[in-house]
Amino acid sequence: MSTIDQRRAQFQRYKEDVKKRGKPFFPYAMYHDTVMSLVVVCVIVVLAVIWKYSADGSELLGPLIGDPADPGTTSFVPRPDWYFYFLFYLLRIFKWPESVILATVGIPTLCLILLLILPFVDVRMERRLSRRPVAVVAAILVIISMGILTYKGATAQEAIASEVKAAIPSWAKKQGFQGNQEALAGANLFAVSGCTNCHTYLGTGSSNLGAPDLSAEGSKGKGVQFQIDHLKCPSCVNPGSPMPPFAALGDDNLHKLAVFLEASKGGG
Repeated sequence: MSTIDQRRAQFQRYKEDVKKRGKPFFPYAMYHDTVMSLVVVCVIVVLAVIWKYSADGSELLGPLIGDPADPGTTSFVPRPDWYFYFLFYLLRIFKWPESVILATVGIPTLCLILLLILPFVDVRMERRLSRRPVAVVAAILVIISMGILTYKGATAQEAIASEVKAAIPSWAKKQGFQGNQEALAGANLFAVSGCTNCHTYLGTGSSNLGAPDLSAEGSKGKGVQFQIDHLKCPSCVNPGSPMPPFAALGDDNLHKLAVFLEASKGGG
């Protein structure tokens, strides 16, 4: 008898046993599911009430409402929700533009595919943990790795902006704007405003949503005023652009950024 026939026979015996000694799904199993769902909803409601009335005092579950968003900030570093900390730390490991796809798509997709095909690969009826060492070890390793990545993601120090700022002297030397104070100030703004989250510059940063490399932006001859207008309203200058506006930085900062971009001739 083949493995499939054995499984079919086992399933048929299971159905016959349920008919003889088991209980129907309705109302027994449905009742249990309903009660458990009610418990979960009650827990959520209780936590919401505690959060609501403790927000102004002990802040047991954190503040009810955070500070108003400031679109002109140059110091805010976004962080993901806790359940994405493992992926957040993977991105810190694969931080080079060419390998970001491994952390965002490659590894999570591969793990999901392995999880989906597991029931079709492992068809043994044995379920005792002592007789399934490979499955047990694999599960333990997955749990440990997820726990470590989540912990490291939660405790990671945000040094991205400082790492980018550390590259500014080499940018100035390669691009030749060491003596241009406005360009240097613009480079600093470029580093702390999160521009390298989408753009690359002389090998620093990551390319997202098709954002171009800005190392040679100044060689295109667009001019300072064009750069200011584009930074204020990217979609106005370039219809359909996904780049957010940076008008909140103020005219002075926008001018410094524009001078920096126009001083970027390619570093060669």
